[in-house]
Amino acid sequence: MVKFLLFCILAVLCWPLALIALVVYPIIWLIMLPFRLVGIALTGVFAFVGAIFMLPAKIIKSIV
Repeated sequence: MVKFLLFCILAVLCWPLALIALVVYPIIWLIMLPFRLVGIALTGVFAFVGAIFMLPAKIIKSIV
């Protein structure tokens, strides 16, 4: 809601900049999408590796 209000203020004060923002924002979002997907995948890989390293400690903790 706040972003919409800021966009409305921008549209009133400087409408050419608001129109440029409407066109450029989806393009930038599409460019950034592969980087987000790689970030999600790397987060999963790091969580998996961390779980593998912590597995012996969890096994020992459950035995004791």
